[in-house]
Amino acid sequence: MKVAVVGGGVIGLAVAWRAAARGASVTVVDPAPGTGASWVAGGMLAPTAEAYRGEEALTALALASVDRWPRFVADLEQASGLEVGYSERGTLVVARDADDAAQLHDLLACQLEQGLTVEHVGSREARRLEPALGPAVRGALWLPADHQVDNRGLVAALLAAGLAHGVEVVDDLATEVGASTVTTAGGVTLAADAVVVATGARVPSVVAAGRALDLPVRPVKGQILRVRATSAAVFPTRTVRGLGVYVIPRPGGEIAIGATSEERGYDTTVTAGGVHQLLHDAWELMPGLAEAEFVEAIAGLRPATPDNAPIIGSVPGGPVLALGHYRHGVLLAPVTADAVVAALFGEAPAPSAAVLAPFAPDRFVEVGA
Repeated sequence: MKVAVVGGGVIGLAVAWRAAARGASVTVVDPAPGTGASWVAGGMLAPTAEAYRGEEALTALALASVDRWPRFVADLEQASGLEVGYSERGTLVVARDADDAAQLHDLLACQLEQGLTVEHVGSREARRLEPALGPAVRGALWLPADHQVDNRGLVAALLAAGLAHGVEVVDDLATEVGASTVTTAGGVTLAADAVVVATGARVPSVVAAGRALDLPVRPVKGQILRVRATSAAVFPTRTVRGLGVYVIPRPGGEIAIGATSEERGYDTTVTAGGVHQLLHDAWELMPGLAEAEFVEAIAGLRPATPDNAPIIGSVPGGPVLALGHYRHGVLLAPVTADAVVAALFGEAPAPSAAVLAPFAPDRFVEVGA
């Protein structure tokens, strides 16, 4: 089987690697594979911290994916020969003041309603779990099943694993995608037995049954910072989330601080206000970060849909869609790859059809032939 994957972010690269490992001949079409939102992402694997009312179906998909992560990491590191910085040290969601504590209480109730693993801890226990926390902490939620991965190590490993399995890369921009063809900005038309659209916030023209689909994917800007631990800085040992900021330790001494959420179209400007807000909020959580070395400020574009959930599934007379993952692209990479590869090979849905049904393309577009 010859497969063309349009999009070289974490979703597209995961699909390409898994399909190639099954024996497909795979080509990835992307002008800069491994960049975009995947390069900017925080890398949190946090189905519990982001379990909101009204998004129960998304939480179920996220749980199905986080269960796949240990095997996904083992397979990927073996295939690529690279480490991805996967950590199972859990996550703390911290309250800084009385208002935060009230919101934490509501989040806890929502998590317990869904049967998730969560424990409310006082300020003393929170600081025992994470000594870098400041004295103003008013309590926290301890989420032992919410993990993280180094997003940049992840995309590097996915690229290497794909190449090791014979994946070819076309460094060009796809402008039109159909059921069995991909046309690029350079005027090249690629033919395939199946096409997968796994782009980020910029979606090419997608044609199904002779007509263009109107896929409602929009960009949501996120600014994120990276700092490096120094001998004077107090380095966090696990992911810590405030209500509005997160702090993630990376292997090798870096710390990611993110992220803003801004409806600014395709603007990726890093702003002084965004940097100031992130540093201020992170410092309130962990005052010892003030002595860290500043490394980078960068902005990316999350691919969002109207219901904040991805579009996953085949379109009659068109390609397979795997896009619109918003803030969950890294988390959902294993389960999305499994679902897409099952569709490509005509197998039963993985995970179940019931889990995948809420994310089918027909909730946004008419998919009749």
